[in-house]
Amino acid sequence: MAALPSALTGRLHQLLTRLDGQRPESAAPLGWRCFQLGVLFLPSSALIAALLLLVALVQGSRGRGGWPGWWRDPANRVLAAVGLLMLLGALLVREFPGYNGSLAWVGLANWLPFFWGFWGFQPYLASPQARRRVALWFVAGTVPVVATGMAQLFLGWSGPWQILGGLVIWHLKAGGNPPGRLSGLFDYANITAAWLSLSWPFLLAALLAAAQRWRSRRSEEEARDGWSPAASLLVVLLLAATQVAALYLTDSRNAWGALLLAVPIVAGPASWLWLLPLLALALLPVLLATLPGIPGLLQDPARALVPQEIWGRLNDFNVHGQRPLAITRLSQWSTALGLIADRPWFGWGAAAFSVIYPLRTGHWHGHPHNIVIDLALSHGLPAALLLVALVLGLLIRAAGAGMATGALFERAWWAAVLVLAALHATDIPMYDSRINIAGWILLAGLRCYR
Repeated sequence: MAALPSALTGRLHQLLTRLDGQRPESAAPLGWRCFQLGVLFLPSSALIAALLLLVALVQGSRGRGGWPGWWRDPANRVLAAVGLLMLLGALLVREFPGYNGSLAWVGLANWLPFFWGFWGFQPYLASPQARRRVALWFVAGTVPVVATGMAQLFLGWSGPWQILGGLVIWHLKAGGNPPGRLSGLFDYANITAAWLSLSWPFLLAALLAAAQRWRSRRSEEEARDGWSPAASLLVVLLLAATQVAALYLTDSRNAWGALLLAVPIVAGPASWLWLLPLLALALLPVLLATLPGIPGLLQDPARALVPQEIWGRLNDFNVHGQRPLAITRLSQWSTALGLIADRPWFGWGAAAFSVIYPLRTGHWHGHPHNIVIDLALSHGLPAALLLVALVLGLLIRAAGAGMATGALFERAWWAAVLVLAALHATDIPMYDSRINIAGWILLAGLRCYR
């Protein structure tokens, strides 16, 4: 028993030593440790992750020249303009039946704190080695999401499970949420799909790296410090196969598209000569089975080959018939665009769509399933265009500097940002705080690429 404290002390020392590895010169030691652990715990507990990341954020904001240092970055100046427009919009919001003007102020919490995070997280992502390590923490943090999702579908696991006196609660639902769709630690399958999609490029990069290491036959030397290359490859391959299965089981069309979108980017240009034709050939039966107007001579064999769960989901087929127009994306976008035209400069206020849309259509939706439209409706067109231009500009700048075609984990990082941006074209998973935090971490890493 007396040896137990010293054993625990030894383990703790080993953990801290590992956490201190590959620390960028600009990162404070405590902040670097907290940042890594925050990323690890992010999908499992927004509370624990937020506390850790807040410490990292405070540490990452020190010693950087204060306000003048912040202002020197053009990206921060864009975010300052967006923040001022959002604040002005909240001041000018007009209440209407069913809408409380305080919602406009509450909605700013989805944006303004993260503008600080975009700057304060950058010291921890300032080197390729740091970004690679953080990418692997994303992979490790995703394991509980996949494990609980599979267990809820196939073992009937259900919650809520609580630890720390209820500070951390996992709301697992047996059979998934909605029923039959994997949701794991998140409240809804589409949010789970978003998390699995943004972490998928990193897992794919880890798989390719493990395969390269295994092919290099350095097992005897490297096995002294850890697993052999063959064992590492087997573990990562199992994780990748399980995550692909989990992505499929979310029944999210966005996730299916994200799964394919990341592959050629992470694999790199050297593979495109054979990989792109192979992907096109694999997608051809899906397109023939899904698209309307395809002759039966071609569509019937394709539908016999492709599972109905895939082609049916892609064209909104279900046993109850076609979906009502009012619950489709096109109806939501059309209504939202009309509202934007009525108040283009400062918008209607955050969450106004969820009040107005049911009054006009009889169907409730919390947002219009497009980030540009939602931003413009809530905060005005100028704020929306500035913010979207910043994200696209960061992507284009990093690609032009070689990130999208560079080293393996740099390609994966760029792909993760692209995937998350693409998801927001037809959904808005960032309204889950964990996805929102992850997104700003990814953008911070993109900004750090030189």
